[in-house]
Amino acid sequence: MTNILKILLPTLISFVIGIFLTPILTHYFYKYKMWRRVSRKDNIPDEHKENFEKVSNEKEELKTPRTGGMIIWVSVIFTLFIIWLLNVIFHNQITDKLYFISRNQTILPLFTLITASLIGLADDFLQIFGRGKWLTDPIILRVIKIGIIILLGLVIAFWFFLKLGISEIYIPWVGFISLGFLFIPFFILVMISLWSSSVIDGVDGLSGGILAIIFASYTLISLFNNQIDLAAFCGVVTGAILVFLWFNIPPARFYMGETGMIGLTVTLSVIAFLTDTVILLPIIAFPLFATSLSVILQIIWRRVFHKKFFKLAPLHHHFEAIGWSRSKITMRYWIVSVMTSVLGVIIYLIS
Repeated sequence: MTNILKILLPTLISFVIGIFLTPILTHYFYKYKMWRRVSRKDNIPDEHKENFEKVSNEKEELKTPRTGGMIIWVSVIFTLFIIWLLNVIFHNQITDKLYFISRNQTILPLFTLITASLIGLADDFLQIFGRGKWLTDPIILRVIKIGIIILLGLVIAFWFFLKLGISEIYIPWVGFISLGFLFIPFFILVMISLWSSSVIDGVDGLSGGILAIIFASYTLISLFNNQIDLAAFCGVVTGAILVFLWFNIPPARFYMGETGMIGLTVTLSVIAFLTDTVILLPIIAFPLFATSLSVILQIIWRRVFHKKFFKLAPLHHHFEAIGWSRSKITMRYWIVSVMTSVLGVIIYLIS
């Protein structure tokens, strides 16, 4: 019962804090006009513009803040601060139990969430307050961003390898497989694969709903794995994402932006390795991987066969291009996410 309370109460605190913080943050999002200055269609090749114009809303894009992801990680930080403060002021067995920061479970994902979110925020700010080519998300900026994320992945992978002594992965019904030093490039590959799914943040409520489901699933997995501190952390992130989702139901008050998507996807890769579920990640986070694969398939198909496989990539924009409404896409993605997450949890439990 104490463990359940340790998970549920911080989750609830995170949600309540987010509900109160969001109007304040939203005021500043709009006061400082934290939205794109240049439409994405300016970076789209001419042969794609016709389909892209079917699924884009330039008026919304240029008037909706893109830093909504701040709500998530700021809520997580405030939740941690309040629980720490309660423990300092009313130090007793209950408040001590609620404190969920520990070296072997939550220090690393917390560090990752904050660091990766700040990297994303810097990218968002370049496209909001930058000048010249930096407003248009140029190739050089993407290369720099990939390089920084790989560097972050290298630091985290070495922490796993040297500090936590983790160099193996668990394969269901097979057991642990040691990778040795190859664990480091494997970790970076998984992290980049998840980060590449950030393009799913293209329809109101889509990314928020999917990520809330995935982090809720990892709350359960961590609980079943007796990683109670990690379960509490995943719960707190879930609560914060639900706040974002509350305000992101169409019409969206803000977009998650890179500060949300980079922070959450990179952190998710860390949690998967901490819970020995990295092999199950493509199932639990199926919509994210399907999004990345659709982009890769589109690129390969065009280069090999000189035609498009999808009307538009990533996959959710293809569904828009063939006539699906945004609400239909969002709801069906949520349903698929619930089912694949449940499947992943079941495989985890029986393996």
